[in-house]
Amino acid sequence: MEHYSEVDIVNTRHQFSYENGIVVTHIEPGLARGELHAGPNSINPHGMIHGGAMATLADTVGGCCACSTGGNCVTASSSMEFLRPALGDLFCEATPKKLGSKLSVIQIVITNTQGKAVATGTFTFFMERPKQT
Repeated sequence: MEHYSEVDIVNTRHQFSYENGIVVTHIEPGLARGELHAGPNSINPHGMIHGGAMATLADTVGGCCACSTGGNCVTASSSMEFLRPALGDLFCEATPKKLGSKLSVIQIVITNTQGKAVATGTFTFFMERPKQT
């Protein structure tokens, strides 16, 4: 049986995030990081990164953080603040406000190549934890 890390699973071809230029680069308990490699499919009509592309980056990396201590999750709610126009590649870091058995709340920060925050957000995930025996 082959062993796949969480990073390998999320970065699999034909996954929504992968096909939209998102790569998860790091997952450890209580922390996840990822990148959006900007391309023609992530640009809005004004030539900047589309807010939906940033939301996808945040949701993907936030979900990896929520599941970083085990289990699966689905997004229950989210809110984002877009702070400045974004161009080029973006970087996301997700940390928990709360890692719970039923709900986890994750804070995300998206920065540009100059290290300036372009968006922040809070994502709540419904958790499905493995049953304890």
